[in-house]
Amino acid sequence: MVYRRHGYMNQEQNKSNLPVAKQEDVEFSAEVADRDDFEAAERAQAADDRQEDQ
Repeated sequence: MVYRRHGYMNQEQNKSNLPVAKQEDVEFSAEVADRDDFEAAERAQAADDRQEDQ
């Protein structure tokens, strides 16, 4: 349980208050990207390719 100022909340109630970010599109900018950003983009593309092959 998580203690809140107004009492106790169980885990499900606590999870329901979290923000949800599903399938957000993020613009990739090569001008401001570093090496880690390029590696992440490559991994994301490889994951997309694997999903399309299934």
